[in-house]
Amino acid sequence: MKKIRILVVDDENVIREGIVTMLRLQKDMQVVGEGTEGVEAVALARKTKPDVVLLDLQMPKGQDGVTTIPQLMEILPECRILVLTGYPDHDKVYQAIKSGAKGLLLKDATREQLFQAIRDVAEGRPSLSPSIAVKVIQEIDHPTHAAQTIDPLAPRELDTLRLIARGMSNNEIAEELGVHPRTVAKYVSGILRKLQLASRTQAALYAVREGLTETRPKK
Repeated sequence: MKKIRILVVDDENVIREGIVTMLRLQKDMQVVGEGTEGVEAVALARKTKPDVVLLDLQMPKGQDGVTTIPQLMEILPECRILVLTGYPDHDKVYQAIKSGAKGLLLKDATREQLFQAIRDVAEGRPSLSPSIAVKVIQEIDHPTHAAQTIDPLAPRELDTLRLIARGMSNNEIAEELGVHPRTVAKYVSGILRKLQLASRTQAALYAVREGLTETRPKK
């Protein structure tokens, strides 16, 4: 069994150490590092190359999660980031998604919810606590900054965008469209560039807001 390699970053020692202890009991998970703030997280991620970074959103003693997310995405584009927060209404919650987080989980979640969220984001599926999902929906209904299209999306980019909104990975999209995964990666890059978005999660939210999720692309 291939284990999910996890980097845990939280400035509260008791919480971090408790999470690490729980994760080490899971047969499909491996903790590859522990950090206490964002700058350290980036250095550890560069060294350990985790599949998932479990990242605290508020770390007042150092660099916070929102600032850290784009730095992690830059050095490890394929890494999945699962953000932990104790405050679902915090202004930075939606910013974390806009910056590239694949999931957000409240710190009062059960251990099983934590394990499932890690497995979901490791597979490329978004994972949001219900109360956080409400905030995301509110932002969809009343977006602060609507995406602006520099160039129109090509037909295959539109097909790809619809499939991203369905939570599909690049490999799954490639199979659906009958193309190579590298081709899908080019489509995704084009979508993000043209819509001025920072992540697949943002692209999925854009597709939902614009009603682009209904039509199923044909091979």
